[in-house]
Amino acid sequence: MEKVVERENMRAAVKRVERNKGAAGIDGLETEELRSYLRENWLTIKEELLKGTYKPNAIRRVEIPKPDGGRRKLGIPTVLDRLIQQALLQVLTPIFDPGFSDSSYGFRPGRSAHQAVRRARSYIEEGYEWVVDIDLEKFFDKVNHDILMSRVARKVKDKRVLKLIRAYLTAGVMTEGVVVRTSIGTPQGGPLSPLLANILLDDLDKELEKRGHRFVRYADDCNIYVRSERAGKRVMESVRRFVEKRLKLKVNRKKGGVDKPHKRKILGFSFYGVKRPHIRFAPKTLQRFKDRVRQLTNRTWGISIEERLKHLNTYSTGWMNYFYLVDTPGILKKLDKWVRRRLRMCMLKQWKTPKTRRRKLIALGVPKEEVHLIAASRRGCWHLANCKWVNIALGPSYWKELGLVGLADRYYNLRGVP
Repeated sequence: MEKVVERENMRAAVKRVERNKGAAGIDGLETEELRSYLRENWLTIKEELLKGTYKPNAIRRVEIPKPDGGRRKLGIPTVLDRLIQQALLQVLTPIFDPGFSDSSYGFRPGRSAHQAVRRARSYIEEGYEWVVDIDLEKFFDKVNHDILMSRVARKVKDKRVLKLIRAYLTAGVMTEGVVVRTSIGTPQGGPLSPLLANILLDDLDKELEKRGHRFVRYADDCNIYVRSERAGKRVMESVRRFVEKRLKLKVNRKKGGVDKPHKRKILGFSFYGVKRPHIRFAPKTLQRFKDRVRQLTNRTWGISIEERLKHLNTYSTGWMNYFYLVDTPGILKKLDKWVRRRLRMCMLKQWKTPKTRRRKLIALGVPKEEVHLIAASRRGCWHLANCKWVNIALGPSYWKELGLVGLADRYYNLRGVP
């Protein structure tokens, strides 16, 4: 605990919490107010931590939509508790991380989702053409506190630290003004949760290594690569028994399964080809991208084209920075065409009257006889957005001048292709 509250460790933790920002917890304290709060209260908080008497606040429960239509429960600790958890994380990570499996990639320093996907591809290249997709049902809600704490206690002997971690696990959740105590689960949203998840699931990693399996795990997503369907079904059943008996977690049989890699997804990606497997988008990834772009190009959203392009660029930049690993640039060019059509639809919607459309299209160089047909058409904006002359007038160069950066251009820049 002395290492946790040490000055340099706390300063680093404050900077990280401020950089991550985030919403206020149940006490309403904002990230921007943290330093002033600490100047007044840190000595008391530090003394409580060193004595082992500090009591965390309950977390604020929020729900966000999941891609599959469900709801994911997130817990928002207070800014102070996020700070203390971050300080704990900085001290505990060097203790636990070196012992974690080489096949574990989630929320670890120097490791990434891209490394996990590349490792999965290398297994397929080696001839492991079947994948056992292990999906842990509501993992963060089902973690057994006693089992988790016994794993933490293997390497942490300071009882104050153990007591504090358990206090965070049992601090409770505030919903509709009522605090409900928690006897199982570790809330998603706190800085410490990913490390605790890795500590618990390290038992699974070690078991898979002992059995000689090729696998990649990213947090609670685990894919095991085998040579045949028969071997896959056998592995699925034995791993399910291990997870449910040893770790007291539940394997979701509906979401998981044994199949060819091109029929499963891993961290938003999938594969095609066997001897020379290539990385592609998982189908749901493309659907989620289109759903988001539809929101940003909704005709009823009354913002300027310039503002709309800023939102689109921000979203597509983050999206492409993650998905540039794919080997399918042709799909990106198709998406770019579709995005530009969505924007043309928005532009035509803004040019509400036939008179305005005539004036704007003539100014863009469209022949007058063609302008008349477009402006007088009773077809909807989506149909007109694909007309030849609208396509030419509001083509790629037009949007580029306005500041739109295409997905394909971002892709080639990230891949270092001129």
